[in-house]
This record gives sequence, structure tokens and C-alpha cells, in this order.
Amino acid sequence: MRVGVLTGGGDCPGLNAVIRGVVRKGVQEYGYDFVGFRDGWRGPLEGDTVQLDIPAVRGILPRGGTILGSSRTNPFKAENGVRRIKENLAKYEVDSLIAIGGEDTLGVAARLTDEYGVPVVGVPKTIDNDLSATDYTFGFDTAVGIATEAIDRLHTTAESHMRVLVVEVMGRHAGWIALHSGLAGGANVILIPEQRFDVDQVCAWVTSRFKASYAPIVVVAEGAMPKDGEMVLKDGTQDSFGHVRLSGVGEWLAKEIEGRTGKEARTTVLGHVQRGGTPSAFDRWLATRFGLHAIEAVKDGDFGKMVALQGTDIVRVPIGQATAKLKTVNPELYKEVGVFFG
Repeated sequence: MRVGVLTGGGDCPGLNAVIRGVVRKGVQEYGYDFVGFRDGWRGPLEGDTVQLDIPAVRGILPRGGTILGSSRTNPFKAENGVRRIKENLAKYEVDSLIAIGGEDTLGVAARLTDEYGVPVVGVPKTIDNDLSATDYTFGFDTAVGIATEAIDRLHTTAESHMRVLVVEVMGRHAGWIALHSGLAGGANVILIPEQRFDVDQVCAWVTSRFKASYAPIVVVAEGAMPKDGEMVLKDGTQDSFGHVRLSGVGEWLAKEIEGRTGKEARTTVLGHVQRGGTPSAFDRWLATRFGLHAIEAVKDGDFGKMVALQGTDIVRVPIGQATAKLKTVNPELYKEVGVFFG
């Protein structure tokens, strides 16, 4: 058996831990050979490979990013994309693929398996934690930790100058990072994509905070939208999967707050710092377990499945089920944290 491995989409802490788990168990217990495909779906599309064996994965557990590289390549947008992938898999004698990625990468994997018979096993990866069928995705815990530390630091500078600090975090159309980091960091306002916000209400919370002689921290997810208006974007460019580039709501909101309250407001956009650096202990643990169970699914010939965390167990679910809809924040969960607003 020769197994191909790829990592697609945005980079994420824990990717290397999955690769290590897959290769270590696959070689040591099953005697499999491995080939790494470079830069997500571009690798099998163009036949760009790297050596993947036990020496290649030694020492990569604590490293962020991915030794295989990543991209947002959509093979269904490429000319003869499926045919080229099949030809390259045959060329390199690859019997099956393990695709590590989020909604888009796994969406491609589902179509390749269901419609074209390419044997793929999926591993869920995204800092956004928005894949249904799994309780958590690796990378999320690290991103929340980074955002929380940033909020902790911003409290002191906000209070020193008695100004409003708006912290924009990632998450696309799900508010998990904003909710978790905002609550953990003691933010005074948390705004998520699932609940449109009232700017006047935000300003009222900000004013209330100043009356108590504290400087407010506002955490806003990049996909959050005001009640009266549309999503705020820096530009309307799209990637190969049709996603627009998010960011801009933090700067817009800071200007609105300053204009309506007369209080000085500044914006901190955490951006890609949330993706970088060494993965947390939880993400290393979860990613490693995903890798071990993914190669086990390959051994069992259980293709078209994604490994998922449910409770403390790793289970297998159809990839299509996992990517059918986004996992978003429950309104009741968001309501719980409202006691801390203002």
C-alpha cells in the first residue's frame, strides 16, 4: 500500500502532528509507503511530491505550519483537473489519499470519492472550528490561546490611555474564536457573525464601561455584521472556492464608536498571527489522534470518511456529512456570555 498525504487550505497549528501520526503508525504497524503532495490539491494536480518517511517526520510535532505546504487550489476549477489527479496518482503508484483540511479541502475530497471513485480519507483542520460532525478541530485551541493572550495584553494599554480597543479575530462565518477568546480574555463586548449587532447598543456598553472607570475591550469576529448594513470588506476579491477575503469590520467599528461616543478608539487585527507558531498541547494531542485513526481507516478501506472527535472518542463520519453545513454558535450559548457586556 502506498498512501498519499496532503494539507490544504489555510495553515494551522497541528498539521505536522497529523502527518507524523499517519506516517509513524502506517510505517511501523502496517508497513506502508508514503508520498507527500505539495501545496494541497496542487500537488496531486501537478504531480509535485516530496519524500515522506519516518526521518522526514522526526522532530515536527511542535512545529507550526506544514512541512508539505498548503494552498487553496480547487482542482475542479483547473482544466481536466480530475483526470490529471488520477493520472498522477497512478504515476506515483498511490493507492489512497489522506486529505487534511477544512470545508473546501474536504469538499473536494468528498466529490472525488463519491463522484469519481478516488479513495480518500479526510482529517478535519481549521482554526475556525466550524466543521460539523466533530466537536473540535485542531488548530482552534491554539488560535483561541493566542487571541486570549493578546486581549490580556491589550487590557493594560487600554486602561493606561482610557481608550476603546477593538480586537478583530478570525473565524469567517462562525464566531467560535471570538466567543471563546472574548470570554476568556474578559472582553466587555463580543460580536459574532451569528448575531447581527446594533452599533448604538455597542456604544451604550462602551459608555457604561467608562462610567465604571474602566477602558472597554470589544472583540469582533471578522464576519460579524451590523443590523443596518452589510458585511464590511476591505476588498471583494475571491479565492478559487468563491470565498471573499474577510477583514475590515474592526476598523469600521472603531470609527463608529469614536464618532458616536467621542471616546478614542483603536483597532488591533490579529490576522494570521492566530494561525502561526507552535500548537498547544491539546492541538498536538488531538491532531496526533486524528492521524492515527486516519491511517487506520485507510487500512480498513473505509474511504469517503472523515475522522472526528465526539466526546473523547474518535469516530468516522461521511465526509459529505461533515462539510454539508457550517457548525455555528448556538444563540443560547451566546446569550450566556451577555451578562459580561458593558
